[in-house]
Amino acid sequence: MTQSHKRLHSLRTATLAAALSVSAALVHAHGDVTPQAVDTSALKQIGGDWLEQNPYRQNADAIRIGDSAYNQNCARCHGLGGVSGGIAPDLRMLPLGDEGDEYFIQRIRNGVTRNGAVYMPPFEGTLTQEAMWAIRAWLETVHEE
Repeated sequence: MTQSHKRLHSLRTATLAAALSVSAALVHAHGDVTPQAVDTSALKQIGGDWLEQNPYRQNADAIRIGDSAYNQNCARCHGLGGVSGGIAPDLRMLPLGDEGDEYFIQRIRNGVTRNGAVYMPPFEGTLTQEAMWAIRAWLETVHEE
C-alpha cells in the first residue's frame, strides 16, 4: 500500500469514528432531556379540574405559547414543526376537534408505555394543563390529513 493510500485509509477511518461518536451522542441525548417550563400567564387559567376539550382552540396567544412549548418539549421526539423524523408519531395527523383532544390529552398527561418500555414520558405534573392545551391549539394550526 502506498503512503498516500495509507493516509487516505487513516482519514476515512478517523472520519467514520467521528461520525459514529456524534451519532452515539445524539442517540443518548434524545432520551436524557429536562422538560422546559412554559409561561402561560397570558392565557385564561383553567383551574384544577382536567378538561376534555381544548378551551384555547384558535386562540392566538395560546397558539403562540403552544408553538414555543412544543419546540422546547416535544420537537426532539415528534419533529420540528410537528413533522416526525420517524422516532415518534407525526402529531400533524391527530384528528381535529374533540376526538383529537381526547387522544392528545390522555397521551400527554399519562405518557405511553408498552411492554414496560417508556415510549413517551407522562407530562402531568411537569407541564400545566394550560401548557398542554396551548400545545394542542398550535398543533391544530399545522394539521394535515
